[in-house]
Amino acid sequence: MEKMSDFKFVIIGSGNISRTYTTVLNKLEGMELVGMVSRSGERPDHINSSVEMGQSIREIENDFDAVILATPNGMHNKGAIEAANLGKHVLTEKPLDITREAMDKMIEACDANNVKLAVAYQRRTNPDNKIIYNLIREGKLGNIFAADMTVKNYRPDSYYESGAWRGTRDIDGGGPFMQQASHNVDLYGWFFGMPSKIISSYGTFTHDIEVEDHGAAILKHGDDMIGTIIASTSAKPGFDGKLEIHSDKGTVVLENDIITSWQIEGMENPSQSAPEEIHSGATSASVSDTSGHENIVKDFVQAIKQDRSPLIDGKSARLATELILEIYENKIS
Repeated sequence: MEKMSDFKFVIIGSGNISRTYTTVLNKLEGMELVGMVSRSGERPDHINSSVEMGQSIREIENDFDAVILATPNGMHNKGAIEAANLGKHVLTEKPLDITREAMDKMIEACDANNVKLAVAYQRRTNPDNKIIYNLIREGKLGNIFAADMTVKNYRPDSYYESGAWRGTRDIDGGGPFMQQASHNVDLYGWFFGMPSKIISSYGTFTHDIEVEDHGAAILKHGDDMIGTIIASTSAKPGFDGKLEIHSDKGTVVLENDIITSWQIEGMENPSQSAPEEIHSGATSASVSDTSGHENIVKDFVQAIKQDRSPLIDGKSARLATELILEIYENKIS
């Protein structure tokens, strides 16, 4: 039986992450992939023959409602602006982009053309992350004085060799802070806001790339909270991301977006996470659990139909890149 759809997508980019979105659109009711843009023009093996291929969005003849940007980081702005100027809504992979100027132009183009702009920071949809966000906003965790985040991934040389843009400043925009830890940095900013002062140190230790493969930052907030973020692709064999929050009421530890330690006085552990594995990215960029992406895509389509802001719009997602750029710009000598 042919799948019925009332919302049609074109994916721009044919690499690994496009496979994830193809799977998502095949799963979700009422949604259909009708086109894909690939710079090579070649049809990837995960795209069936009914999907129209083109080397430019303007070559796609099928009617469609929105694009999904699955291109490398520094190319998001080009796809977003072109789609917005055609009156198409835009969902982009993280990060929004890698420079302030590019992000601003994306947001301005979507606003000027009255189309939605959403960003796939899907970790915000995970149950325990939403619980912690609300508890912080309600002041129920007490006076938070420290937040320590570690994103100690490992990537072999073959990962960086798999694409000419990987590990480059102009396209990737940086190493693990901008790439692998971007989701985690987004959570940090979502929970605690933008710090007032940052100092950092980072370098390239185990890979032949232009950007860092390991680094650390100390972040000072206006309420005197001290944060730390460590990001790496050199930490063999790769470890699940962790966030430790310390307050005058006790400690909360999240590992891979699940509350694994709850030591808050007078409160029961509120964890609602299911026991199944959530993709951590510790050792691989491949995504097997697409539930987070499904949440983002469903919200994006609902936001368009209801004429409301998406869960993570351009302005909200901009904070993560801004924080990462501040980390890069405030390196100690």
